[in-house]
Amino acid sequence: MYQFSYSEIRQDSGSDAREREREALDRAIELMEKAEEAGTHSKESVEAIYATRTLWGILVEDLANPENSLPDELRASLISIGLWVMREAEAIRLGKTQSFQGIIDVTSMIREGLE
Repeated sequence: MYQFSYSEIRQDSGSDAREREREALDRAIELMEKAEEAGTHSKESVEAIYATRTLWGILVEDLANPENSLPDELRASLISIGLWVMREAEAIRLGKTQSFQGIIDVTSMIREGLE
């Protein structure tokens, strides 16, 4: 799993940081697509839930960092999205939701926004 802190990204150029974020989101999307095919009770599902929750946890933590240079309104929106994604992943884990598609769609939109 890709893990990075805001201080590491800050040292990168903006394009390097966005590329790392795109790669991490691509990997999460790939895992969720495999889990969607295999079903929510599969080992692929467990891996996708873990990776997705970990990634979005890192992103939310970085977005909450006062040193993050994104505009406050954008940061707040992305934090809300991240919290929703983590709640949806938990709902899948608990069997309350049977599809990754919503999380895949939202994560894909965020990923596309990094281009």
